[in-house]
Amino acid sequence: MIIWLASYPKSGNTYVRAFLSAYYFSESGQFDFSQILNIEQFPHEKFYKNKVNSMIEASEKWMPIQKEIAQNKKIKFFKTHSFLGNYKGNIFTSPETTLGAVYIIRDPRNVLTSLKNHFSLDDDKALKMITDKERWLMSNNGSYASYTYISSWSNNYLSWFRNNQFRRLFIKYEDLITNKYETFRDIIVFINTLMNRAEGVNKAKLQKAIETTNFNVLKKKEISETFDGSENSFKNWRKFHSENKNLFFNLGPENDWKKILKKEISNEIESNFDKEMEELGYL
Repeated sequence: MIIWLASYPKSGNTYVRAFLSAYYFSESGQFDFSQILNIEQFPHEKFYKNKVNSMIEASEKWMPIQKEIAQNKKIKFFKTHSFLGNYKGNIFTSPETTLGAVYIIRDPRNVLTSLKNHFSLDDDKALKMITDKERWLMSNNGSYASYTYISSWSNNYLSWFRNNQFRRLFIKYEDLITNKYETFRDIIVFINTLMNRAEGVNKAKLQKAIETTNFNVLKKKEISETFDGSENSFKNWRKFHSENKNLFFNLGPENDWKKILKKEISNEIESNFDKEMEELGYL
């Protein structure tokens, strides 16, 4: 069965992924990049046995692949940016294969500034991306197997928020910065509950995982770590993850839309997403 780590792109998914990797896939909570591949991305080429020739063909395999994964009765974490719904009649997931999900939401004005760096976009293109209800992503090699239907920022969030077929925990990226211990603790409690683990939170391990996945630590590791040719090397992970040569861990907590976003662009975002932003406390 699957536990999803879901979000719109550049909302803190990888940060939480790193933390969960350290907490659940190490003895002490000490993070290193080799652990992060324990939480793989879905959809991805590696899960398709044969070449995929179209977006529809890719989406037709989403559920069969998940059903095959669920057959071994083990719990599997997956990261995704997918809209929780269907594409051309093909659903992304269902309670048949899913235990629950953690969804990370972030102020869309800061999402936009992060998207600009990650995808090398100007303001207008980044705005078009975040508001496009038909938006999708694929890896640089053009493989349809990586096709991910993400929709717009608000549609992505609402698709997970309005789904009550399985348990979900919604966390705000901003709380990961200002209220780290309590927010990460709540994630662990939620996941342990999904997995029917009676154990409490290991406070020492939790603290170590927080310390070793601090944004500045991750950024320094991204810059300094070298490729050793192994499957789990950081550069292989970064190639797996990133769409360009820009730093993945760029500004993080220092990404403040008030300082770097044009007023007309922030106004456009607020106009497009006013209801959701107000409900989430962003307005």
